[in-house]
Amino acid sequence: MSDTSAGEPVSAPRPPAPIPSDDPRALAWRRLVGVIDRLREPDGCPWDREQTAESMAPHLIEEAHELLEAIEAGEPSAIAEEAGDVLMNVALICRIGMEHGEYDLTQAADAITEKLIRRHPHVFGDVEAETSAAVLVNWEAIKKAERRAKDQDDSALAGVPKTLPALQRARRVCDKAVTAGFRWQSVAGAYAKLTEELGELDEVLPQSVLGADFRPQLEPDVRARIEHELGDVLLAGAFLGEYLGLDPERLCREAVRRFERRFRSMERELGGSVAGPGLDELMAAWERAKTGDP
Repeated sequence: MSDTSAGEPVSAPRPPAPIPSDDPRALAWRRLVGVIDRLREPDGCPWDREQTAESMAPHLIEEAHELLEAIEAGEPSAIAEEAGDVLMNVALICRIGMEHGEYDLTQAADAITEKLIRRHPHVFGDVEAETSAAVLVNWEAIKKAERRAKDQDDSALAGVPKTLPALQRARRVCDKAVTAGFRWQSVAGAYAKLTEELGELDEVLPQSVLGADFRPQLEPDVRARIEHELGDVLLAGAFLGEYLGLDPERLCREAVRRFERRFRSMERELGGSVAGPGLDELMAAWERAKTGDP
């Protein structure tokens, strides 16, 4: 990769030409923006007119998760529909900002366009990056320089939203730490760390707790130690997933889905309830459910 100065490209970026105005994507986007504008007019939709950026935020998160489900299900028509819902939320939020003179869709589009050009000097400039790993190194260097110029947090771990789901955030933190150079030499190191954390959890789990029923009463100091060590186990598991190139958030979602399918199968076999049978019968039914759902 060519040299960069404080993470900036060595030459001025060459922006791409805009797509033609009659491109179907542009026409579809213009139509969507027109619909959003109409909904926000005084005689538009009462619900849409009542919305604020704050009230739309939960809807945006929900729609993003529905898009994620469609992607994981591999259903193209559903992906297109859910992506459209996300676009609608973004367009409506930007329309609300425009009405208050705070921000608008133009600013949002211009900001991300300039950011993409600035952070891809290997495409729009003279920097060389032949692998995705090289791209990420340069990307993080540019981001770091941008934050420093704005007097923002310029740590290698900066920029990971605190509101991300925990496993997803752990993956991003791990990725950033590795990119910055803080890494084990192999996957074996990540696996050994998970084993180490499991051992530390074992040390703080009293036998009385292990032999107790569901949700035992814990002394505050015991609870604090268990929370600490179990948290470290979950983090080490997420890091191992990232070292293996596996998304721990997706793996956990899939594991929960498997559990749900098998539990429902077990319920059906046992007549709709798991409250009556003993543990041996339950475990036998569970094993049969697992056999039918690998």
